[in-house]
Amino acid sequence: MAYSGRFQAGDRVQLTDAKRRHFTITLGEGESYFTHKGEIKHDEIIGQDEGSVVLSSSGAEYLCFRHLLVDRVLSMPRGAAVIYPKDAAQILVEGDIFPGATVLEAGAGSGAMSSWLLRAVGEHGKLISYEVREDHLAYAKSNVEDIMGGQVDNWDLRLGDLKGVTRADTGDVDRVLLDMLEPWEMLDTVKDVLIPGGVFMTYVATVPQLMKVMEGIREMECFTEPRAWESLVREWKVEGLATRPEHRMNAHTAFLIWTRRLADGVKPPRPQRRARK
Repeated sequence: MAYSGRFQAGDRVQLTDAKRRHFTITLGEGESYFTHKGEIKHDEIIGQDEGSVVLSSSGAEYLCFRHLLVDRVLSMPRGAAVIYPKDAAQILVEGDIFPGATVLEAGAGSGAMSSWLLRAVGEHGKLISYEVREDHLAYAKSNVEDIMGGQVDNWDLRLGDLKGVTRADTGDVDRVLLDMLEPWEMLDTVKDVLIPGGVFMTYVATVPQLMKVMEGIREMECFTEPRAWESLVREWKVEGLATRPEHRMNAHTAFLIWTRRLADGVKPPRPQRRARK
């Protein structure tokens, strides 16, 4: 499977028709794909550049591109819900995931966020992923290896609970990401494994979860004052005088919580809040 250049057998290709509907195929010599607009021969795509147009047997046009990672994530087989791209982008930027970093995540889910993290840490970084459910772990392993083109040497995928894990189990960790039902129960583990200055981010779906994590972080007194936010994405339809926002939008998916580990023995300054009248 190639990531750039002319199409080759084994490439996963996204076909887009005139109505912007997407169809995914894996190229094979001598094979065909049949749509409601007729047959598309794989051999007519193999050897072409990305961005080419192929015709079906009835003359319908299909634009051909390789899948981007965002396409793979949104279409991958799922055991658990994936972290959507708008939130994954916030995690990569706000979490400052850098090449060579050691990142700890729990849980691995379907492997969507693991794929983004592995790209960000690069071949000299390391990702340690915990997952409590064996079926979810199988989805994560299959999806990530499919995306990365085989076994990933710097990915340490572990079946088990993060609670009770210590620095002896993980080594020094630069970044921690929790995507689980009760992340406040793992704060002692995060405190132990995360290096001073390291970034800790949590992904939670509901307001009660948000409140419990924020208060738990404050009670630990070894992190900076946490921040919380959500991201909303709305596309626009641009057609001359008919330009307007799309009726549908990617609204609330989850809250993101961000904080950093303080040096050992240091307590955070008391935040100054406006006094109530």
